[in-house]
Amino acid sequence: MFVAVYWWRVAPGKEEQFRAAWRRGTALIRQRYGSLGSRLHQERDGRFVGYAEWPDEATWQKAFDAKMVYDDRETRAAFVDAVIETPPNNAPAFTMTVTDDLLDRAS
Repeated sequence: MFVAVYWWRVAPGKEEQFRAAWRRGTALIRQRYGSLGSRLHQERDGRFVGYAEWPDEATWQKAFDAKMVYDDRETRAAFVDAVIETPPNNAPAFTMTVTDDLLDRAS
């Protein structure tokens, strides 16, 4: 399994818009590119952090190279409208191979 971690700073008052667009975009990325899904977190400094799981690095790289484009302009526009800061080139903060997984996925 492979993991990519991203972060975004969102305009004040647009947090719910961002979260809704993130949920819809994540579902579309799963359908189109084969991700295993993602979790969204909020850092103490206000940034949102997404932890996305992929079956392997090659699957993630193919999606990343394609810029994870999906055919839902409204969702993409809502996401972009809410975001005010990302890392340079929208690059992930971390890309990692999972070596040991003890998350309880049953609950």
